Amino acid sequence: MKEYWSKFVELLRERFKKPSRETVVTVLTRTALVLCTAVLLFAVGVFAVSCSVKAYSADKITDAPSGKYDCIVVFGAKVRDGVPSDMLEDRLETGIDLYFAGIAPKILMSGDGEHDDYDEVSVMVQYAIDAGVPREDILEDPYGLSTYDSIVRAKKVFKMRSIVAVTQEYHLSRAIYIADKNGIRVCGVPSDLRSYGGQFLRDVREIAARFKDFYYVQLGKAPSYTE
Repeated sequence: MKEYWSKFVELLRERFKKPSRETVVTVLTRTALVLCTAVLLFAVGVFAVSCSVKAYSADKITDAPSGKYDCIVVFGAKVRDGVPSDMLEDRLETGIDLYFAGIAPKILMSGDGEHDDYDEVSVMVQYAIDAGVPREDILEDPYGLSTYDSIVRAKKVFKMRSIVAVTQEYHLSRAIYIADKNGIRVCGVPSDLRSYGGQFLRDVREIAARFKDFYYVQLGKAPSYTE
């Protein structure tokens, strides 16, 4: 009996003994390899979705839209001390030109106007008024807190069935994809009237944003505000 007990104790010691340094290194190496592979596969998937969204929307980007649309949607961007940033100013100029060309009877200014201390939409509206657009032809959406929300709200809140999306070209394919998948007839007009600093970082962020909104579309996600 004593012999069997000794063997049992020895087995327990063997089972729970401190692993060797080589064993620890092997386990950590394998774990790191698995994690790196998972991250790489995820990154490839994100990039593939981004490319798919760009390809899907490519033929709907134009400098000269034809036909009539319900409205022109100008997407918000940074304002500083009540003055639109270069990117926003170019979006506004492009949208206003399209309005006066008779492409649509309304302009929808959609951006972040959720709080009193930061209001993109009021700045956008005033810019269009100063450019000669009649106030009654300007619609405001202060709850266009993202590209996805702006597009979905254009349909569900403002009842738009066809739109011209106006923003910089790097951003257009995502806006077009969201609109088309939500049953809106859409074309996109690029507003790249100059070069913008920091474009590389925006391009990288846009890859992730396309991936995010691709899945929002599949899930039929509701916008943050529905009224």
